[in-house]
Amino acid sequence: MSELIHHDKAFQKQNNVFLNGKAVESKKSKSGVRFFKKVGLGFKTPKTAKYGDYIDNKCPFTGLPTIRGRIYKGLVISNKMHRTIVIRRDYLHYIRKFKRFEKRHKSLQAHCSPAFRVEPGNVVTVGQCRPLSKCVRFNVLRVEKNKVRGNLKKQFIMF
Repeated sequence: MSELIHHDKAFQKQNNVFLNGKAVESKKSKSGVRFFKKVGLGFKTPKTAKYGDYIDNKCPFTGLPTIRGRIYKGLVISNKMHRTIVIRRDYLHYIRKFKRFEKRHKSLQAHCSPAFRVEPGNVVTVGQCRPLSKCVRFNVLRVEKNKVRGNLKKQFIMF
């Protein structure tokens, strides 16, 4: 994954954790004290977010963003960007004149925390949050186990 290629040059730390404490035993793991939170809305916090050692300020489980607004399900098209994926959402649009439906799709970018391993073809659930960059307004909350095979850009799959 692209996680192995990028190296952050600045010292990485979580905002809500004080690193120079004397004897702190709460929420302590192998790598030390770790901040994590529940997102709510019925989504569980992954174990890699609780006990992992990654630092991501844009992660909904270990960072600052809160999930509010829309929740979508879509198919992962690309994961070539650093911690960002492209999702395709297919839907049907009704044409009144012909009394028929036509297939349409939208693609959206979502931040993917290092807590998840996402590959093209996976089905993910994303939640809306504050703007994280120019185009990214969603965060990955869950990755489904089933995987779609074949040409991802040509298939029409509704959720």
